[in-house]
Amino acid sequence: MRGNAYNNSKSNLMEEKMEYITVREAAEKWKISVRLIQQYCIDGRIQGATKFGGAWAIPADARKPTDPRRVRREVGTAQSSPRPVPETEAACLTPMPLLNGTFRPGHCQEYVEGIEDPRLRDIARAEYAYFSGRAEEAVRLAELYLSHPDLALRLSACLIYAYANLTLGQIHRARHALAEVQNMLSTADEHTPPQLLASAVFVVATAAVLLHLPMPEVVDSLQEQLRLLPPGLRMFALYVQAHHTYLQGDYGKSIGIVETAFAMQAEACPIPSIYMHLAAVMDYMSLKQPEQAQAHLLAAWDLAQPDDLIEAFGEHHGLLGGMLEAVLKKDHPEDFRRIIAITYRFSDGWRKVHNPVTGEDVADNLTTTEFATAMLAARGWTNQEIADHMGLSLNTVKQYISTTLQKLNIKQRKDLKRYMLR
Repeated sequence: MRGNAYNNSKSNLMEEKMEYITVREAAEKWKISVRLIQQYCIDGRIQGATKFGGAWAIPADARKPTDPRRVRREVGTAQSSPRPVPETEAACLTPMPLLNGTFRPGHCQEYVEGIEDPRLRDIARAEYAYFSGRAEEAVRLAELYLSHPDLALRLSACLIYAYANLTLGQIHRARHALAEVQNMLSTADEHTPPQLLASAVFVVATAAVLLHLPMPEVVDSLQEQLRLLPPGLRMFALYVQAHHTYLQGDYGKSIGIVETAFAMQAEACPIPSIYMHLAAVMDYMSLKQPEQAQAHLLAAWDLAQPDDLIEAFGEHHGLLGGMLEAVLKKDHPEDFRRIIAITYRFSDGWRKVHNPVTGEDVADNLTTTEFATAMLAARGWTNQEIADHMGLSLNTVKQYISTTLQKLNIKQRKDLKRYMLR
C-alpha cells in the first residue's frame, strides 16, 4: 500500500513538473509539418514523447530532431572520398513485412507484434488490418507512412492505402497512392537500391493485374526483377504472373506457375500462398475441374481461417466460379457473410477504376450468387453442371440466369461474356 502511494505521488509530481505540447504546437514551433512530427514520434526520435489514446504529447522542452539525411551529407562532405549515401537511414528495410512473414497459421498477430523495428511493425499492423477485411483501420495505419523518407515503408504504405481505399470507395485516394509509386519509379536513379526498385515494379504490376488494367511497359521487367525480391514478395509476384496468364486465357500455363512457385518456396509464407491457391481455383474452374479447384480452395481456407485472413476471398469471389457458395457457405455461414460484404465493397471500387480505363462494362447490378452463376454460364457450363456444383436446383439456376439476362438487358446466354470478369 505504502509503495503504491509513493509511486502515485511520484508520478503526479512528475506530471506537475513536466509540461507537454501537442503535435500541432510542435509543428508550429519547429516550422515543419504535422505529419513529420507524427513520424518522428512513431520512430522514437523525440525524447519523452508519449501517446495518450490516439494523440501524441511532446515535452515542451524537447529538441527538434535533426534530419539524418543532412547529417549524412555533412559527414560525407568532411570525408576525403565520400561514398554515395542511400536516401534514408534504413534503405535495406523489407517492404510488406507481413506479406513476407513465415508465421504458422493462428500466430499472425503474435508475429506482427514480435517485429522489432517499430516502423515495420506499424506497416505489418496495417497489412494485417487489410488482409483481415478491416479497411478503415488499414487506411489509418498506412496513411502516416505515405510520405516517409524510407522507400520501403513508403512503397508498403502506398500499396496498402490504395487497396484499402478501393474497398472504402475512396477512388481518388487509391489513384493518388498508385500514382505515387509510379512517381517513385520515374524518379529512381543510380543511388536507388535495386531491391527497392524491384519492389516498386512489383507494386505497379500488382495494381495493373489485379485491377485488370493494361500493363505498363515497366512491368515487362518484372521477370528479371524477381530474383531481387524477398521470398514473400517473390511468391506474390509469381501469383501476379499466374493471374495475368489466367486473364490471357492460358489456364494450363497459369497452373504451371502456381505449381512451380509452391515447389520452389523454401519456407511457406501464408498470405501469398493463400492468393496462389485462389489463382489455381480460378484456373481449374475455367477448365471445368471442380474437384481440383475445391482442393486448392480448402488449402487456402486452412491457411486463412485461423487468423481471419479473409480479404483475398472477397477480392476473388467473382473469379472463383461459385466455389465459395459450394464449399464455405454451408459450413462457415458467418465467415461467408463477411466475405460477401467485402466482395460488394471491393467490387464497387474495383469497377470504378477498371470500367472507365478499359472501356469494359463489368456488371455492377447483380447479386454475388447471380454473378457466380453467370460467370460459370459464360465459361460454358450447362445449367445442370452449375446446379450440381453449387448445390442448387435446376429451376433455381434457370431463374438466376434469366434474372441476370434481364438485368443486363441482353437476350442470349453467349452475350454474358461481355459483362463478366475476364
